[in-house]
Amino acid sequence: MQVQGKPYRSLWLAANGRDVECIDQTRLPHNFVVAEISTAEDAMEAIRDMWVRGAPLIGAMAAYGVCLGLHESCTEEHLHQICEKLIACRPTAVNLQWAVDRMQRKLLSVETSQWLEVGYKEAANICDEDVEANESLGSHGAAVIQEIWEKKGKSEPVHILTHCNAGWLATVDWGTALAPVYKAQQLGIPVHVWVDETRPRNQGAHLTAWELCMAGIDHHLIVDNVGGHLMQHGKVDMCIVGTDRTAANGDVCNKIGTYLKALAAKDNNIPFYVALPGSTIDWQMQEGLSIPIEIRDEEEVLFVQGQFCDGRVDTICIAPEGTPAANYAFDVTPARLVTGLITERGICSASKEGLLGLYPEHLE
Repeated sequence: MQVQGKPYRSLWLAANGRDVECIDQTRLPHNFVVAEISTAEDAMEAIRDMWVRGAPLIGAMAAYGVCLGLHESCTEEHLHQICEKLIACRPTAVNLQWAVDRMQRKLLSVETSQWLEVGYKEAANICDEDVEANESLGSHGAAVIQEIWEKKGKSEPVHILTHCNAGWLATVDWGTALAPVYKAQQLGIPVHVWVDETRPRNQGAHLTAWELCMAGIDHHLIVDNVGGHLMQHGKVDMCIVGTDRTAANGDVCNKIGTYLKALAAKDNNIPFYVALPGSTIDWQMQEGLSIPIEIRDEEEVLFVQGQFCDGRVDTICIAPEGTPAANYAFDVTPARLVTGLITERGICSASKEGLLGLYPEHLE
């Protein structure tokens, strides 16, 4: 994707062929900073402290984190230790464990003398496959946007509501929920995006709005609780969100607040789509309420980051001293509230049958 006219991925291998570089998303939208990741511990910090976030991108960083760990030692014991530490960084996003397990299986299938070469190649494959999958699901989702546009007589833009950030910053490139928007733009379909600010970390305000500015796509930032009002008044044509983990029955786990948007969409007969690559499906998780929900530091709720009029970026407290906060990072939207799952293989119903129809290799 483009940043001031220059193409970027969210994460890439450094020029030295060893280290990794990524966009530090904690510094956006006010500062564009590239972070250097030189050790497995750096990769863990980047995942844990959300320099990178979004399920697919977390998986990609973890894959390279395994590679960086191999520079310390190429033994099975050390490999297992690195993998366990990486998986523990974020408990909800299934791509993290998926990528680490894939790396571990690949490495254990070859001699230790080949680990570095094979590891870096596999990490690159994970990144490239993510880009390809997201571009493909973007095309499938754009077909839905085009259908809505045609039903509207091509007389006005398609108004899309999204929650959190599921754009290219949440993946290696293209994104999940925003990939259909970017594809629609390429097709000449006018779109307008309602961007939830997404408290407490404001990924909508800080990241999605920034992406859409870079892409030149019409959008408005809204507070999280405006969505229902907009739906009641016919100002939303469809909702598209991403997911950090999808259960085998079609339940989806996404950034906190997604469930409430799905309820409002259902009440107003507005289609509610979830976009995801197949790597985000947890085939061992039979239903969504069993997904572990990450509870993060209360400071994310009690403090907000912003830019002062003089250009300074700082963090300020918004609550009385002594007030505790509960910071649940995700919620689960039941499959019954989901109109369809947009994947790289097509669109299916949010159900076990629908998912297995696209991914028959997981039939028992």
